[in-house]
Amino acid sequence: MWVEKYRPENITQMINQKSIIERLKPFLKTPDSIPHLLFTGPPGTGKTTLAIILAKNILGKNWQEYSIFLNASDERGINTVRQRIKNFARYADNREKVPFKMIILDEADEMTNDAQTALRRIMEETSRTSRFILIGNYISNIIQPIQSRCSIFHFIKLEQNYITTHLEKISSKEKIKYDNQAIKMIYDISNGDLRAAINLLQSSSTSGKLDIKNINKAYNVSHKKQIIDIINLAIDKKFNEAREKLVVLNNVYGISEKDFLKYANEEIMKNKNDNIEEIVKILAKYDYRIIRGANPEIQLSALLAEIAAI
Repeated sequence: MWVEKYRPENITQMINQKSIIERLKPFLKTPDSIPHLLFTGPPGTGKTTLAIILAKNILGKNWQEYSIFLNASDERGINTVRQRIKNFARYADNREKVPFKMIILDEADEMTNDAQTALRRIMEETSRTSRFILIGNYISNIIQPIQSRCSIFHFIKLEQNYITTHLEKISSKEKIKYDNQAIKMIYDISNGDLRAAINLLQSSSTSGKLDIKNINKAYNVSHKKQIIDIINLAIDKKFNEAREKLVVLNNVYGISEKDFLKYANEEIMKNKNDNIEEIVKILAKYDYRIIRGANPEIQLSALLAEIAAI
C-alpha cells in the first residue's frame, strides 16, 4: 500500500505541521523530559505517523520490544486497560538503556469513560517507567483528568498545495501519467485527509494513468460516495431507498457509524442545504445517542427518517 510505502520515516519529512515539529524537537534531544502526549485533529494529518516516529527515535532499533500500539476503538474497554496496558507499563526494562516504555493508543477518543478513568490512574502510577501517546480526532471525548496530564498537540488539516505536491511526487516515483486537474480532484474529494488522498490515488491509477474518468470509477465504489448518496436520498425524502442502502453498507461492508456520521456531516456542510441548521442538529443528536451506547443501526435509521421528514 502506498500509504505505508510513502509514510514519513523521520520528523523532518512530516507535512504541514511545522509548529508541532518545532515543539517536539527539544524532546528528541532530551527524551527523559518528555511528558505524556495527546495528539488531536482531523484524520489523515499525521498523528499516528508522528507517534511511531517518536517511538523509533527515542527507543532505537528495538523500539517494537519497548512499545505497544493499540487501536483503542477496537480495544476500548476497561479490561484491556487493566490487563494489557497495565501489565506492559508497570515494569521497568533497561536492557537496552531505553529511557522508558511507550504506549501508543490510537483512536483514544473512542475509549469508554470507565476505561479512561482506569487509564488515568495507570498513567500516574507508571510515570517513572512509561510514557503514553494518545491519539484521537475529538479532544472533547477525552476526559479532563487525562488532558491535564498530557502535553496537547493540535494537528491542522493539510492545505491543498501540500497534498497536491505530495501526490505529484508519488505519481512521478510510481511512473504514473497524470494531469493537474486529476490531482486537484483527489484533493477535493479527500478534504484534507492525506491518507484518503493517497489511497484514492493508488486505486485510481492501476492502469498507469490518472485522469478524472479513472478517479470517478474508483470513487463511485467507495464507502464515502455511498454514504453521500444515502444522505442525499434522505434529503430528497426517499427514506426507504436510503434505508436499504444503509443496511447494505452496515451488513455487507461493515462501515462504522463514526465514519457514516463524519462523511454525512462533510456532505451537508459542503452543499449548504436550505435546512442545514435542522439537519446538523439531527446529526448531533444521533451522534450523542450512539456515543452513549444506543444501537447504531437503529439510530442511523432514525436519523435518516428524521431528515426525510423535514
